[in-house]
Amino acid sequence: MIIELLLVGIFIGTMSGFFGIGGGMILVPILLALGFEIKDAIGISIVQMVFSSVFGSFLNWRKGSLIVEEGIFVGIGGFFGGYIGGKVTHLVSDQVLQILFLGLLLYSLVRLFFSKHHTDDTQTKTLNKGLLFVIGSGIGIFSIALGIGGSVILTPLLVGLLHYPIKKAVSAGLFFVVFSSIAGLISRLSTGMIDFNNGLIVAIASLVGVGFGIWLKEYVKDNHHKMALLVLYLLATLMLVKKMWF
Repeated sequence: MIIELLLVGIFIGTMSGFFGIGGGMILVPILLALGFEIKDAIGISIVQMVFSSVFGSFLNWRKGSLIVEEGIFVGIGGFFGGYIGGKVTHLVSDQVLQILFLGLLLYSLVRLFFSKHHTDDTQTKTLNKGLLFVIGSGIGIFSIALGIGGSVILTPLLVGLLHYPIKKAVSAGLFFVVFSSIAGLISRLSTGMIDFNNGLIVAIASLVGVGFGIWLKEYVKDNHHKMALLVLYLLATLMLVKKMWF
């Protein structure tokens, strides 16, 4: 099982760096397929997200693709919401968590598919800082309860509603995961619902993939990047459907 978890970690890290996701939307279905229970899978996912999002955001900042200012307000909201989300997970049944996760994936797929393509910052919109905090809080509550970082919700919003260029939206999404995942980890530690042994194996292995994924992102055209993101959401959705009904 250790070899499988190492390979999964490297793969998830690559996806995290390239797509700006915490990795939970892919990792949770994979762990379910490997035989983990949904709540154990969520705990492992949160540990991995802390490692990959912190390292990935540092690399994005160093490359100049991460704008920190507005992301701070969404991120603080995500920390607040992520803490609450970590507290409520054990109160919700596995079946409800899976249905919520499926709905989230379908929403993200549709939102991103119908978003227009923007290549620069000239059409980028902004929001009131208080509203950014509220948005971050809502995403944090919902996402950490499902074992994902929240960029799967935030990135389509940034692209579809605020007209962010896809690569900057991806970097902002991963930065959000730093706040939500750390809060979720702290919250779930207080309930004793973290499988640290397996979580650290996946998390440390993911660091190798994060660096590669961020390097690869710089060499892919924006429209190809968006199409790859759509394929990712679709595959994760199909994996979850297979687990739930077959």
